[in-house]
Amino acid sequence: MRRPTAGTAAVIAGAFLLAGCGSDGKAELSVASAYIPQPVSDTMAAGFLTVVNKGGAKDELTSVTSAVAGSVTLHETVGSSMEEVTSLAVPAHGQLVFKSGGNHLMFEKLKRKPVQGETVDVELHFAESGPLKVEIPVESAVYSPKTGH
Repeated sequence: MRRPTAGTAAVIAGAFLLAGCGSDGKAELSVASAYIPQPVSDTMAAGFLTVVNKGGAKDELTSVTSAVAGSVTLHETVGSSMEEVTSLAVPAHGQLVFKSGGNHLMFEKLKRKPVQGETVDVELHFAESGPLKVEIPVESAVYSPKTGH
């Protein structure tokens, strides 16, 4: 029996590597740990969630829409200042985390004030992937998730 040469072994190894990456060349997005604290204001609310990417390609969250608000904006917290941004990166095999004191969603010009116990429908829009529809539960104003997010 002939032994494979180093070149043949490299070709076989490369083929296996490529075969394993077939579904890895795109983002695989889902949402976890989503909640909205019951807003104190009649006009604004904050939203928190984690966008999970199990895929091998990065993506960007470019916008969020919801019928409950006139607009939903993305905010990034750097140091002690908050600023509105047009997109946020979702790394390959990583997460984009929105949490109290960090990145967050701002529901502005509320059409009605969400109350604890209900859910708010939102749609997340990405640069490459299709939109994700999410039902975000409204929690108490002082809710602190077990995940820390």
